[in-house]
Amino acid sequence: MTIVQEPLTGLTEDIEATKRVIDQQTGLVVLVGHSYGGSVITEAGADPKVSALVYVAALQPDAGEASGQLLSKFAPANDAMRATPTPVKYFYIPPAKFRETYAADVSPSDAQFLADSQRQLAEKALGAPVSVAAWRTKPSYAILTTQDHVVSPELQRWMYQRSGAKVTEVNASHAVFISQPAMVARVIEAAADQAN
Repeated sequence: MTIVQEPLTGLTEDIEATKRVIDQQTGLVVLVGHSYGGSVITEAGADPKVSALVYVAALQPDAGEASGQLLSKFAPANDAMRATPTPVKYFYIPPAKFRETYAADVSPSDAQFLADSQRQLAEKALGAPVSVAAWRTKPSYAILTTQDHVVSPELQRWMYQRSGAKVTEVNASHAVFISQPAMVARVIEAAADQAN
């Protein structure tokens, strides 16, 4: 397993960072994206080495769609992330609202750590459309989080139905990878098994 450290400064930069990691791999690759990372894997996944895509409470745009465009399609129950741009056009969730918005089903100490260590996402990243949708030609799997206040469950359901993703629905917050890691791992393993 290899983790991409996306700069979050723009969609192009984040896709390039992902492609550099794909280039380092030998054999087939399963790309996993969480939240905005779904937009990144949607385009980076066009690489011939990529055999499957896994969307974890993630955005799944079509070609020509931007992350922010999708987020505005179905309003989340809590708009804390969009309501707090920094002066230099980066977005973050205020620590006081972080647990209720992002991680309601994790321990208070884990939620505080996530709030304190969150990285800010450039506004231009949310405004940039993807040029290709790899899910149109490659198998995709999705984890739909029914208690999500960042990427609304309604939006997730709409995107994943549109793409024909194999969906695992779970009663979890946006931080499902922490609150239910074994379930997330099983979905990733299923995607990897299908690729072999």
